[in-house]
This record gives sequence, structure tokens and C-alpha cells, in this order.
Amino acid sequence: MIQLAIIGPTASGKSDLAIKIAKEINAYILSIDSLSIYKEIDIVSAKPSKEDLEKVKHYGIDLIDPNEYFSVDIFIKLYKNLLIECQRESKNLVIVGGTSFYLKSLIEGLSEIPTITKEISHKVEKRLKDLSSCYNLLLNADKEYMKNISPNDRYRIEKALLIYESSSLTPSEWFRANPPKPIIEDLPIYNIEVDREILRKRVIKRTEKMLDLGLIDEVCYLEQKYSRVPNSMNSIGIVEVLEYLDNKVTLQGMLQNISTHTSQLAKRQQTFNKSQFLDLINAPLEELEEIILSRV
Repeated sequence: MIQLAIIGPTASGKSDLAIKIAKEINAYILSIDSLSIYKEIDIVSAKPSKEDLEKVKHYGIDLIDPNEYFSVDIFIKLYKNLLIECQRESKNLVIVGGTSFYLKSLIEGLSEIPTITKEISHKVEKRLKDLSSCYNLLLNADKEYMKNISPNDRYRIEKALLIYESSSLTPSEWFRANPPKPIIEDLPIYNIEVDREILRKRVIKRTEKMLDLGLIDEVCYLEQKYSRVPNSMNSIGIVEVLEYLDNKVTLQGMLQNISTHTSQLAKRQQTFNKSQFLDLINAPLEELEEIILSRV
């Protein structure tokens, strides 16, 4: 079975390239995009079109509602289940997207968590009614681990408390004793190199296209249905439209802000990709298809 990953900054052409490669090598596609996992966030996330989704079977898209929680461990379970499906159906796999942290987690793995009994689960659930008390308990016991967790992050506080109660170890102690194991090894990773000025122009063009497709209407619908509370509503493209709806910026200012913030994200993605992955195969978009197909 062939597995490969295609990464690169937002608006660099990853999705189209992935579809071309997948069709050539009889593969499914696994999306690693932190917004495309949400149903109904379609324009903001620049998901592949329905036509593109019909060309090749995609996974990791439209999994959950915008007010539901998603995490790396859920993504890893998705990958493991998909791997079994690929093997059963004699399919290869192309992993593609801009959230390279998910890919890094696949390569490095996650630590196992201790066995959690029903009694422990019930006890933690009752204690979480006072979230502040749980946070302070964990902070006093394990400042190292809790310093990066918000006092309002119920999901991560619950996970830390379950580890603490079921193992009698602080999360830091548990993870030191149970280091992560790689989930996928020897994965070729192809990184799209693109000049920043070219990328900036692509971002501007994509932002204008999003507006034409109904960006404002989509955000209005999402706000009405889910409010502004979910984490997904803090995404680039949504925040700027909400500012426009609040009369804080003009329409042109909104477009400029989306383009600027997207370009800043692209720069961070480029830096992360080059610093976090060894043996990247780097090439411009127009050369990568031939390079990939010559290696598989």
C-alpha cells in the first residue's frame, strides 16, 4: 500500500494536486484541514467542490457540527480506521492539507491514556460541574502541564483529570512514563514551494471568490445557528465577517483583513513545515505532480 502526504501553505493548490495524484494511483484522500472537518463551514474553509469530492473519495471532511469538539486523538482514530478500509479495498492513501500539526502527530504518535473505569468517569463528570475547582487542583499538582491549558477548556481539563484520577500520576508524570509511539513511519512528504508574492495574490483572489460564493451569508447562517461561542467561530474568514456585520470595518476593510490574516497564516504554515519535518521533498506546484508519480 502506498501512502504519501502533500502539504503547503493555504491557497497553494494542494487539494487539486491531491485529486490528480489520487486518481493516478487509485487512492483515497485524507484531509488534514482544521476547518474542513466541520459541516456547513464550506466557503470559509475553501473545501473541495462537490464535483471534486465525487472524483475521489475524501475522508476528514464534514465530520462534525461547528459546535462540536475535535482533537488530534480523534483524528488519529479516523486515520487508523481509514487505513483498515484502504487495505481491505486495495486502495492507496494521499494525505493532504494545511493543518500539518495533525500530520506531525501521526508521525510522532500520541501517548496512550490509562484505563478509565465507569466509576472514575462518573466521579470526574461530577467534579467538572465546578470547572474552576478542577482547573486549580490540576494547576497546583502539575503547573508544567496546565500552563498551556485555558481555565475554560473543559475538554482538556477533563482529559487531564481522568489521567490524574485513574493513574494517581500527574499528566506530566504519566506522559513521561508513557512516551508516544509513531503511528506511521517512512511517509514521503511533498511540500509545495511558492513565492510569497505569488501566494499573496492567490490569497486575494481566493478571498474575492469566497465573497462571490456567499461568504457573508454563510457566516450569518453559522452565527444564527451556533452563536459566536464555538471555537470554530474564531476562524480566519469568520471573525472578519463578524467585524463587518458589527459595523467595525467596511466591506473592503473586511476583505483586506481576511487576505492579510490568511497570508500571515500561510507564512506560519511554511515556517512550521520546514522546521518540523525531516527530509521534505520541496518543489513548486507545477513540478510536484511529475516528481510524485516518478517516485510511487
